[in-house]
Amino acid sequence: MIITTGNEIPNQKVTKILGLVKGSTVRARNVGRDIGAAFKSIIGGEVKTYTEMTQNARDEAYNRMINQAVDLKADAIIGVRFTTSMIMQGASEMLAYGTAVKFGK
Repeated sequence: MIITTGNEIPNQKVTKILGLVKGSTVRARNVGRDIGAAFKSIIGGEVKTYTEMTQNARDEAYNRMINQAVDLKADAIIGVRFTTSMIMQGASEMLAYGTAVKFGK
């Protein structure tokens, strides 16, 4: 399946828009990570536990989006975007979304 942030795919003609596909996950921080993050904020540098947590959340949301497109028998997902939002103190949602489409001749 082709997945792109663009709205067109070279040499492909979109013949049908199947609709919005999305995937999301909500992740919460934990005390152990927060202690390490607080220390890193003092000395500077990457907070690797948060980087890993964010990457895992992004991957999970992305895969859920793709699974919706597969269920629709889409050929591609165009206009893919990621967004995050805080759900409550210490917990946020990662959302991946795009438009599932079919190609034709």
